[in-house]
Amino acid sequence: MTAARGGGRITGRLGFAIGFLGILVVSAAAAPLVAAIGSPFVPYSPDRVDLPSRFLPPSSVHLFGTDELGRDLLARTIHGARVSLAVGLAVAVLSLCVGILVGSMAGFAGGVIDWAVSRATELALSFPFFFLALGVAALFEPSLGAVVATLVAVSWTSDAKVVRGEVRRLRDGDIATAARAAGASRARILFRHLLPAAIGPAVASAAFGVASAIAAESALSFLGLGVQPPQASWGSILASADDHIRRAWWIAAFPGLALFATIIACNFVGEAARDALNPEADVRGR
Repeated sequence: MTAARGGGRITGRLGFAIGFLGILVVSAAAAPLVAAIGSPFVPYSPDRVDLPSRFLPPSSVHLFGTDELGRDLLARTIHGARVSLAVGLAVAVLSLCVGILVGSMAGFAGGVIDWAVSRATELALSFPFFFLALGVAALFEPSLGAVVATLVAVSWTSDAKVVRGEVRRLRDGDIATAARAAGASRARILFRHLLPAAIGPAVASAAFGVASAIAAESALSFLGLGVQPPQASWGSILASADDHIRRAWWIAAFPGLALFATIIACNFVGEAARDALNPEADVRGR
């Protein structure tokens, strides 16, 4: 009975996550078209300055209110979603690709290569993720590309560690032994037989990577090391709200809620993917 109730909760969470992320993705993808032709729900451009309309509270005219320059906050929140989702997906995919490549080669080769990759990943993982990203981001001129490069540089190590461990576990198993007996080359054994079986846990964690990247991008943009004004991102909107939080609470509230809900939804998807691709972990967790 308990398991059934638990399964219901997970299903409900996943339904919320898929529904919310689906609406967010569609809204973000359609944002440029909506800005060009207008919409009854979002009739304003995110960059349209209207100083007489500064700090208007939420209303039927501006559903999320306006900011310190009179810009429509709903339009800016939706356009900010485009930046956050693009960064999250790009960082997760690129980190996964680098991690799979480096981790699989290290785990299969062994020896000095494996030792060097292991020490590098352990060193990187010994630092808090955000502080490491903050240090790397400070070396570059703030831009969207610099944010993606920074987060990929500090994110791939966790994927590499997972894939390396799986390949090491499989390389002396029955699959690899049978492939060697059939005369398969080392490259074929790795990429044809071992890698498809080894990448499941890393792929399952990709949604968690999206959530971490979105949170990190928002934090870097908030600190002025990420997306720069007037381009809208959730972090830069929150940064602009910092000086006006008592006068105009809505400038921080709506982008903050969108950021929070997106991170929670990505984590729910990550949990479901982890349980689907690595059911043994769920059994051990029980």
